[in-house]
Amino acid sequence: MKQFGTIYKFELVSYLKNKIFAGVTVLLVALIVVVMCLPSILGDADDAGEDGAQQEMEQAEGQIDGLMLLSAEGVDHAEMFRQAFEEAFPDYEVGMTEDDIERLKERVSAGEAECAFVLHSATAYTYYVNNLGMYDPNTEIAEEVLSHVYQMQAMIDGGMEPELAGEVLSVEVSGEIESLGKNQMQNFFYTYIMIFALYMVILLYGQMVATNVATEKSSRAMELLITSAKPVSMMFGKVLASCTAGFFQLAAVFGSAILFYNLNKATWENNFIIASIFDMPISLLVYMLVFFVLGFLMYAFMFGAIGSTASKLEDINTSVMPVTLLFIAGFIVVMFSMSGGNVDTVLMKICSYVPFTSPMAMFARIAMGTVPGYAVAISIGILIASVVAVGMLSAKIYRVGVLLYGTTPKLGGILKVHWSTKIGHLNCIF
Repeated sequence: MKQFGTIYKFELVSYLKNKIFAGVTVLLVALIVVVMCLPSILGDADDAGEDGAQQEMEQAEGQIDGLMLLSAEGVDHAEMFRQAFEEAFPDYEVGMTEDDIERLKERVSAGEAECAFVLHSATAYTYYVNNLGMYDPNTEIAEEVLSHVYQMQAMIDGGMEPELAGEVLSVEVSGEIESLGKNQMQNFFYTYIMIFALYMVILLYGQMVATNVATEKSSRAMELLITSAKPVSMMFGKVLASCTAGFFQLAAVFGSAILFYNLNKATWENNFIIASIFDMPISLLVYMLVFFVLGFLMYAFMFGAIGSTASKLEDINTSVMPVTLLFIAGFIVVMFSMSGGNVDTVLMKICSYVPFTSPMAMFARIAMGTVPGYAVAISIGILIASVVAVGMLSAKIYRVGVLLYGTTPKLGGILKVHWSTKIGHLNCIF
């Protein structure tokens, strides 16, 4: 235990004193502070410039701004369509025109008008716009207007009074939603953040663990360390130190986010996404921490073991590729299931019990679905047992990998050397 404590302390201090680690942490915290305070900053700027904006509006009064041309030549009840378009498009000045199609196109292309609607009939139109945006809601609004006017005119032609027809078409439907399980839309955002944070931390710190181990091996420092400390103490000390350093960084980032969100809560109260992220239930937060820690330890041990088998630092990226691809495959499965709105597929249920994917899959199912308590307990139990087993196996690989140089050894060769060493030790005893 003393050896573990010494190694753990040394590795943790080396992480915290690393200038890149400290710089990235400060940068992330500063970025979070700016983002959380941005609405307040912009709000003050808007208030300060309100008078100037008002003056500019007064100066621009009388000029045409946001002109929408409407051509309804040959269509019955053109005036009714004009009034309906004016009500539906309050940000535009709707102007009736009798220009032919070519002249109308010229006016839109020249910027005299932002857009134009040419009504061929009560239910058919052509929309002209110079640069069509990725999301242009004008056509959707226009289709609703045309449908509304057509239905009203049909009712009037059928003998219904215009006032009664207007009341029928403008009736409001009210309803309430009561979820007896989980609100997937509300829980989606912090589930996504947790899984994406786990993705980044595992790839970043797992790579750092593998690189540190490979650096020690290439400098022959590992050979000296392995003779003065047990492999289990060294492996667990390195991995837990990297885990602690990672949580220091995450605590600083998310802690500053929570602090400055509460300081600027009034400016974020109308933002559904941000509000849902910071309204995470305590029980879900506990599950998040459990799966986050266990998932990180699982992969960190694997990265550490692989780092001990690399003969050169340049071989790290190639060596860790299988583990990286395994994790990315699980990440993709969970992301597709979440995006599809169904986290209880057969594949997701299987992934919930596989230790390499359960930290993401089971947490997503808990957050966005209904999972029995015994299923969660089984998943966590399997994950804990797997972390301990992988940690012990990684320590054995670490012990043997120290002595193997040259060609990157395979797992079978490492285990063969390990058991040969064990048998030789027993022969010496007897």
